[in-house]
Amino acid sequence: MAQRSSLAVPYEVPLLAVCLLVCVATGLELSVNNHNADFSLLTSPGPAVSLSCLVQNSSEAEELLWYRGDGQVDLKDGNKVNISNICISPVTESDNGVTFKCMLARDQSVQVSVILDVQFPPQLSGEESLHIEEDKDVTLSCNSKSNPQAQAAWYKDNTTLTLQDHYELHRTSEVFQLSINNVEMSDNGTYTCVMTYLSTEWRKDFHLIVEEAQPVFPTEAIIAAAVVVSLTILFGIVAQRDKLFKVW
Repeated sequence: MAQRSSLAVPYEVPLLAVCLLVCVATGLELSVNNHNADFSLLTSPGPAVSLSCLVQNSSEAEELLWYRGDGQVDLKDGNKVNISNICISPVTESDNGVTFKCMLARDQSVQVSVILDVQFPPQLSGEESLHIEEDKDVTLSCNSKSNPQAQAAWYKDNTTLTLQDHYELHRTSEVFQLSINNVEMSDNGTYTCVMTYLSTEWRKDFHLIVEEAQPVFPTEAIIAAAVVVSLTILFGIVAQRDKLFKVW
């Protein structure tokens, strides 16, 4: 009788290894003047502004850094660990838009930024007199620097200025200008620069006095003629001297 045999076929069962990466969130964060995110601080020129940076949710000593723009602020010992204070005094117009940043020394991605919003009116007052000849150019310029930016306008003799072909307006964040090219006698009058800032008007008057053009002397021609006359006299003297020498 034939004996039956069975062969066991070996096989492998693949094992799937699952690697789990665990990210432990510490919850450490910074706050500046009780703000945990970037913010803008409204202020005005003069009074000092204090900024206080605090490390939150940390049981360890954390060193802090302060930056003004791209420059690091020099902090004294005792004003660097877990809490740090800086003072801007006095606040000036030039501080407007400046960014201050507090950050962790060991991880500078942990930071809070403060942008100073320094509000100030334009410095505009008084009057000025200008004498100008016909056909010359003149520019009237007034300070327009303010935050927020003021509305600007020009008036002539207390009436809104009507722009003519030879008038040009130019404005930057610093100045507001009216240029008058080839001045005419009809341009004579009082021009007023008016800045409206938060419902308040700031003014400056320019009294433009147009004078008749003075005759222009041909300076170059006069100089050339003087040179010719001088040379003629010189040659005459030399020639006369030669005659005297021949006689003697």
